[in-house]
Amino acid sequence: MDDDLQALRRMLPMPAERDIPAGRRHQREDHLMTSWLRMNRTSTAGRTRRSRRLALIAIPTAMGALAASYGMGLLPGLEQAPDPVAAPPAIAQAGTGSTGGAVQLLDRIATVAATKPAPAVRDDQYTYAESLGSSWVTLQDSATPRSYLDKPHKRQIWRSADGSRPGRLDAKGDSDELLPHGTGSLNGPTYRYLESLPTDPDVLLEKIYADTRGAGPGPDEEAFVTIGDALREQVAPPQVSAALYKAAAKIPGVSVVPDAVDAVGRHGIAVAFLRADGERTEWIFDKKTLDFLGERSVVVKDTDWAKKGQVTSTDALLRRGIVDKPGQLPGTHVG
Repeated sequence: MDDDLQALRRMLPMPAERDIPAGRRHQREDHLMTSWLRMNRTSTAGRTRRSRRLALIAIPTAMGALAASYGMGLLPGLEQAPDPVAAPPAIAQAGTGSTGGAVQLLDRIATVAATKPAPAVRDDQYTYAESLGSSWVTLQDSATPRSYLDKPHKRQIWRSADGSRPGRLDAKGDSDELLPHGTGSLNGPTYRYLESLPTDPDVLLEKIYADTRGAGPGPDEEAFVTIGDALREQVAPPQVSAALYKAAAKIPGVSVVPDAVDAVGRHGIAVAFLRADGERTEWIFDKKTLDFLGERSVVVKDTDWAKKGQVTSTDALLRRGIVDKPGQLPGTHVG
């Protein structure tokens, strides 16, 4: 089995660094290996179907000092971060979404994003994001593999604002130190990198297409996923967030799902894109405030591994802000 997997890896193309970032190459390998594993049902390996989170390099560590912070706090519709105990909704409406109104909705979302206060961020500070999410798991431990949406778990991540310092990731009971990002990129942005992006939506979208050329199953899907990566667990300057949403409005195939539910049960309206693999990726927004709530992926037709309407990943953004140290939460202060 291991020899077969290594042989499959050797068959994968090795594109230049500028064509596909390292994290995306690993995601492409995962996709091909998943397809291979589905055809080999006697496998004893287990695998988790991962959402498109940013690739991170981590080193186990134990950290915990708290210091004074600037913070944005909990997001609308949530008084406190829930305990990860209840499973999120596993079945959703499976249509492709309505293309009518997507441009107008994203324009409204961009207008709201542009009005948010811009934090003053020092190079030695960190962005913080807290979320609750579930991903799709396939167990290849018998002749009949089992697949299911795993239980929700909390995820907390601290990233260096300028990419020069180690960050931290707490998830599923583990605490890992993240190696410095460096200057950042579209697929692994720092606050300073996001701050440097053009705020003209046409120029920004052209850059996204250029920087992701050759990655993923198609340029439009890759552009949509890349914008989601840049917004999901980030604190971005308001004008840049607005430009990213306006750029997304220009991607062919973007649609609207009138009712979508995030990982903590909040209902919202979603901007969606139907991916080549038959799953619909949704960015979920509060219907009244148009604040970003979370993200979800839904299977839109029956497959050999999931039924139509199956939710394969779901995330809820609970809190984000700017802090002084890894381990610190927005709004906490030194006594």
